[in-house]
Amino acid sequence: MLQSLAGSSCVRLVERHRSAWCFGFLVLGYLLYLVFGAVVFSSVELPYEDLLRQELRKLKRRFLEEHECLSEQQLEQFLGRVLEASNYGVSVLSNASGNWNWDFTSALFFASTVLSTTGYGHTVPLSDGGKAFCIIYSVIGIPFTLLFLTAVVQRITVHVTRRPVLYFHIRWGFSKQVVAIVHAVLLGFVTVSCFFFIPAAVFSVLEDDWNFLESFYFCFISLSTIGLGDYVPGEGYNQKFRELYKIGITCYLLLGLIAMLVVLETFCELHELKKFRKMFYVKKDKDEDQVHIIEHDQLSFSSITDQAAGMKEDQKQNEPFVATQSSACMDGPANH
Repeated sequence: MLQSLAGSSCVRLVERHRSAWCFGFLVLGYLLYLVFGAVVFSSVELPYEDLLRQELRKLKRRFLEEHECLSEQQLEQFLGRVLEASNYGVSVLSNASGNWNWDFTSALFFASTVLSTTGYGHTVPLSDGGKAFCIIYSVIGIPFTLLFLTAVVQRITVHVTRRPVLYFHIRWGFSKQVVAIVHAVLLGFVTVSCFFFIPAAVFSVLEDDWNFLESFYFCFISLSTIGLGDYVPGEGYNQKFRELYKIGITCYLLLGLIAMLVVLETFCELHELKKFRKMFYVKKDKDEDQVHIIEHDQLSFSSITDQAAGMKEDQKQNEPFVATQSSACMDGPANH
């Protein structure tokens, strides 16, 4: 008897704080996922980093042996300056001296990466004025971009997602949930094909040093707004039609970002995902909702009564004037 009572009380306690338990498991799962990613990246990339460090040490030692007139300190100062310039997108290599980072098309590409929060990091402002303007430009431009993307995605979602699902549901009598799931899967497949696979094939042809995997990697990193900056198109030596190529990449990033947001909005509107998300939200108390409703009704009722009382007072104030005016009109004919 006591065990059953204890068990039922524990069940009621868990059910009462179900959203809190789910939220705790969500936080724990996210932290474990972070640790899992760190372990995998470290185990995969650390050996390659070690090999690269050993190779650079050998090259440095060989270079100093072949050029005895140059000291190690002078070489490190030169390499430090070269690497510092490379971080700003400026290279001393002869095959990269012809590409300017701040012509109009490159600046347009940079502005699009700033506003979309992609930020490849291959080109950064050099001057203090440019850095200050970048801060002001981003503070205004990023919320403006969010507003623009939200409005565009909302309009596209109405025509691409909601109306087709509603049409098949009403016209053919299919279940709305099933139609929504099938539509979301098809839309995701079309988006991945048009903005990942096909552009990856195009980039693998236009970029000499990129294979298909690297091109697909660039598309995913860009459209997910991660923007690591290890692969940036249009930066090769003697790139043909570089200005037009940069404008095309800017349009691709903007359209691809809109398509990704439309797909995400379509999946977020699925009934199953809505139910899953609600597991981690704080549930509203019904008593608080009723109190808010009662308070709202009382406020609205009091405002109506106040308005009615005000109208009555206005009528009372106007009644003596009407009465005196009518009595004067009656007295006038009598005197005559």
